[in-house]
Amino acid sequence: MDKKDLKHLKRSELIDLIDKVQSEDDVISNEEVKEEQARLKSRANYFKNVRKTLSVLVVVAAISVLVATLWMPVLEIYGSSMSPTLESGQIVVSLKKKNIKQGDIIAFWQGNKLLVKRVIAGPGQYIDIDVNGKVLVDNKPINEDYIDAASLGNSDINFPHQVEESRWFCMGDNRDTSIDSRSAVIGDVSKDQIEGQVVLRIWPLNVIGVIK
Repeated sequence: MDKKDLKHLKRSELIDLIDKVQSEDDVISNEEVKEEQARLKSRANYFKNVRKTLSVLVVVAAISVLVATLWMPVLEIYGSSMSPTLESGQIVVSLKKKNIKQGDIIAFWQGNKLLVKRVIAGPGQYIDIDVNGKVLVDNKPINEDYIDAASLGNSDINFPHQVEESRWFCMGDNRDTSIDSRSAVIGDVSKDQIEGQVVLRIWPLNVIGVIK
């Protein structure tokens, strides 16, 4: 409606028109307020969800670090002393446990180095290794299908050898190159040295699985 049309309106009609325009303006204004409120609410919910997600991630990360440190240390294999079972560069998980038995692969501290070897004999047992690398525990040959070749290796101790109490005799699966309990430098491994049993290979992806 233009100005010419307004001139022909009666007073009552003009008042009605003004009221109508004001009413329409109020409706538009209310809709805009509602839209702005919805936008602000959506934004607040977004940041609230972001904060919740970050909090959960921080808690999960903290728990993961705690678990890895206290119960399941993650280790990287260096060298070939445990070949063919474990190869250099592979990443494994060890599990802290009290009961260690023959055949277990364990991680233990030797000075400031963490070594990974296989338990061959336990406390009080007698171990004997002949010149060809054949292993006997308490005068009985043991099945070693995890090695490629038997070897006396780097040994400077006398056999037969009785393992000390609360200690374990350990060797690498690569008998020819491994430096282990056959060397007086390492000797029998004490309970206090043991970090845990190596139970799972997690890297690389194509060899993920339980370690035997």
